[in-house]
Amino acid sequence: MCGIVGYTGTRQAAPILLEGLSKLEYRGYDSAGIAVREGEELTKVVKETGRLRNLYEKTDGGNALPGTCGIGHTRWATHGEPTQTNAHPHVSGNCTGSGSGAVESEVVGVHNGIIENYQELKEKLLKHGYQFYSDTDTEIVIKLVDYYYKKYKIGPVDAIAKTMVRVRGSYALELMFTDHPGEIWVARKDSPMIIGIADGETYIASDVPAILKYTRSVYYIDNLEFAKLTPGEAVFYDLNGDKVQKEPVEITFSAEAAEKGGFEHFMMKEIHEQPKAVADTLHSVIKEGKIDLTNVGLDETQIKQIQNIILVACGSAWHVGMACQYVLEDLTDISVRVELASEFRYRKPKFRRDTLVIAISQSGETADTLAALRLAKENGIPTLAIVNVVGSSIAREADNVFYTLAGPEIAVATTKAYSTQLIAGYCLAVQFGFVRESIDKESYGRYIEELQLIPQKIERLLEEKERIQWFAAKYANVHDVFFIGRGIDYAICLEGSLKLKEISYIHSEAYAAGELKHGTISLIENGTLVIGVLTQSDLYEKTISNMVECKSRGAYLMGLTTYGKYATEDQVNFTVYVPKVDEHFVGSLAVIPLQLLGYYISVARGLDVDKPRNLAKSVTVE
Repeated sequence: MCGIVGYTGTRQAAPILLEGLSKLEYRGYDSAGIAVREGEELTKVVKETGRLRNLYEKTDGGNALPGTCGIGHTRWATHGEPTQTNAHPHVSGNCTGSGSGAVESEVVGVHNGIIENYQELKEKLLKHGYQFYSDTDTEIVIKLVDYYYKKYKIGPVDAIAKTMVRVRGSYALELMFTDHPGEIWVARKDSPMIIGIADGETYIASDVPAILKYTRSVYYIDNLEFAKLTPGEAVFYDLNGDKVQKEPVEITFSAEAAEKGGFEHFMMKEIHEQPKAVADTLHSVIKEGKIDLTNVGLDETQIKQIQNIILVACGSAWHVGMACQYVLEDLTDISVRVELASEFRYRKPKFRRDTLVIAISQSGETADTLAALRLAKENGIPTLAIVNVVGSSIAREADNVFYTLAGPEIAVATTKAYSTQLIAGYCLAVQFGFVRESIDKESYGRYIEELQLIPQKIERLLEEKERIQWFAAKYANVHDVFFIGRGIDYAICLEGSLKLKEISYIHSEAYAAGELKHGTISLIENGTLVIGVLTQSDLYEKTISNMVECKSRGAYLMGLTTYGKYATEDQVNFTVYVPKVDEHFVGSLAVIPLQLLGYYISVARGLDVDKPRNLAKSVTVE
């Protein structure tokens, strides 16, 4: 959720830290702070509430803080209100948390995650004379490190290892010790962290965009590992304090990929990047007219043994699972179910041995999805990850990985990551169906041809975005919106509704159209906007009937359908058409107008499209 950065090298650290934090604003935050030191001098801590620009102004863009070693943080409040005192960095001494000044503390640190046993640890530290100035769980961790550091007088390695053993929860932790100038110590459990090395300098961040400007060579620190970072060098340790050897990984996308590129918002840029992202993902597995899952790691023998698939995910990735469920079940003879990872992990599910668990996550760090994956592995069930981030936790821990090639996605509201995950699911469905002989060779070739036409059809849709912009401006002040559809259309509605509500703050719900009469239709009144998704031939008339019933109660109707479908315009007030494609894959096209609708309504309402309130890009805590 939060963002962390760090730097140790030869240049002034503060401007680098602030720039890194600016690249992580999409993660969501309510306060920010940095801690910088120069050699033997005391560490200077500066923090502010609100947007990062407040911290930037307070430090003159970082120029007011000399020092070549430092750490930074954007906080998302969990324990304690979003105040200057609760903002990171935190210190081991009895600092007031006032927001600036040099500190005489042995340990200064920042933390991303949640410490579950913080109250127990706080009581322990109170008995040893520690005082607390904030309401955060992070301050407790920093003082626990300080306690072990002073008690055993051996050094950071033992102090950090003992802290990690005592702490329950998730953390990406950065620490600076007073008597270890030029060093940053880091530790990780279940929260993302990467380390970059280049030209005698070392960078730390919770996500790649923060350090792309400086290096593409990064190390991924594994769960329950920690490291000592000095200029140009990283030494990794396990919980026993033994050194761990690691090889760097090259980041393939460029720094420019994480910039707006002339668009007003990242979200609009990423909407327009979908044709390329979808094409790249298709090209990664379609070779000479066939789907090749060699790089994914699935062979025909494994595919034939699968009798059940469980798709686990959260948010938009769960909506991908909902759409893929229909396609997988229709094209294969496999029983498929979709599970919210946040519920699945607590349900004590009963696994069959012939099951494949597919975990879907853009970041590869989604806490609940990662926990669901681990639950499957603990039960001996094969796992497959559909993720966008190479080297992420889910990618490393899954038995097999299907990497989507969306590139960096900065806007909180996902667009191209959703679309590439959908394409990955389609490819799996087609290949599984062919290998298991539930679709013949002719159908197999036709499905692949249909998939390869999707990128150019998305481009056609984007060329017609002005109609959506006009409609969005007209209905930007609507109070209630209902999305309805059946089958695959219902899955598309789920994503369209989420896009609208998360960035426009308009009350929006998605319903299976057949459920309207079971209570929801009582909410329809004059001025309610009802958006019907109508792309499935065998379900079209039933959904249209449900929409007309809403219209008779005062609703305004928008229909989203494919060219050549019935006389939709005679039944609804406003119609949006998408190009024809095999109905299994129409979600890839139908979602585009709904993404644009959410975007343009948010813009018309004057909202921050890329950073909606109360939301973070990657949910790395429960």
